[in-house]
Amino acid sequence: MPFNPPAPSAPARRSVLLLASLAVCFAAGCGTGKKQQVYSQEKFENASRHSRSFGVSAAHSCEAARRALLSHGYLVQRSNADLVDGRKSFQPAADSHVQIEFHVVCAQEGPEQSTVFVNALQDLYALKKSSNSASLGVGPIGSVSLPFGSSSDSLVKISSETIPAGDFYDRFFALVEHHLAQVESDGLNQPAAPQSAAPPSAAPPSVYR
Repeated sequence: MPFNPPAPSAPARRSVLLLASLAVCFAAGCGTGKKQQVYSQEKFENASRHSRSFGVSAAHSCEAARRALLSHGYLVQRSNADLVDGRKSFQPAADSHVQIEFHVVCAQEGPEQSTVFVNALQDLYALKKSSNSASLGVGPIGSVSLPFGSSSDSLVKISSETIPAGDFYDRFFALVEHHLAQVESDGLNQPAAPQSAAPPSAAPPSVYR
């Protein structure tokens, strides 16, 4: 005669169901607390890889930063004695496009001391295909849209992020320091010669524009 085990009691069944629910919840990440917000990652510590101090003026630092970007194919969009903006495009795949924008700010800290702050933004674009249907006239009933016709491709931005990699900025600052020697040897640290008399409305030219 086969042996039939007794059916579990109602409290036992509830305990089994509760344990199963906890296991599923644990696997799904339940009970791990609130989702961490992005701003909570901002520590605002004293040490930062986004800045570097140099024993030269702010104008020299920004000129070296401009040369560093130009030497690696960046298109410098704006440049003056305390600000440099550059941009470079990449095509890692046939259907994707990456653009890096550099923002450099040079702050004067003393007679021969400056701090260079740098930020690089990476934008990622993807190719989006869209087809345009064609309309065909069919007499009294008007026109009918058919599922064929021309297609057009366009780049759509899918992400934008500040580059956080410390080594990336370390390499940039090392290149800036390399160009500083050339900047000083070019005589850019000499004071500008007195300008001859000019009309009051004329502004003196800038070597950084």
